[in-house]
Amino acid sequence: MGLLKNEGKVTVGKTLKKKFLIAFLTGFLALGGLLSAFGFSGTAFALPLGGIGDFYVEFDELNGTNFQLLPQIGETGNSDAEPMVRNKMDTAEISGLHIYKDLPLPTGNWVRFHIRAEGQTTIEGLIQDARFIDANLSFEELAIEESNTDDFSKNWTQNASTITITDASLVTDYLFQSVVSLEGAKISVESIDEPETMEQ
Repeated sequence: MGLLKNEGKVTVGKTLKKKFLIAFLTGFLALGGLLSAFGFSGTAFALPLGGIGDFYVEFDELNGTNFQLLPQIGETGNSDAEPMVRNKMDTAEISGLHIYKDLPLPTGNWVRFHIRAEGQTTIEGLIQDARFIDANLSFEELAIEESNTDDFSKNWTQNASTITITDASLVTDYLFQSVVSLEGAKISVESIDEPETMEQ
């Protein structure tokens, strides 16, 4: 699904040099906008985060309502069309949320932007496109439906009245929330030698 393999590891978020400037500036603007939104109120409205390549989402537990999982073809930092899964939820409550993004520097080193919530995160109208999910999942009233259609995004769906996700690590390329509130949000930047890798 577009992940790069290297000696048994999966490298995610590697950016081509010709796309460096666009990805770097877009990443700064997107994360800068997120910082401004939370800096004033702790709550952001209709917040999209996408088009800047892969970023990581980790959390301890998520409890969501009216869950939908759909097939999706989406844009990444290196491709205009990659297979993904789209997760939708009406509401979500998350504990231990950590979002981070790796960006390359001209020197060959990397920087990592972190967004952490020390308290509870509440979201309304969540849409997320993921290329990798490692988590424990629990559903209530789970249904899987298939339709006789050539439309890839409507060919099959998975629905549940509630979902609980624990110990989650996701590689995401698009994230949207109608309303999101983070308690105790902290944003930081660190220098790193290389981008994140994941064991398969």
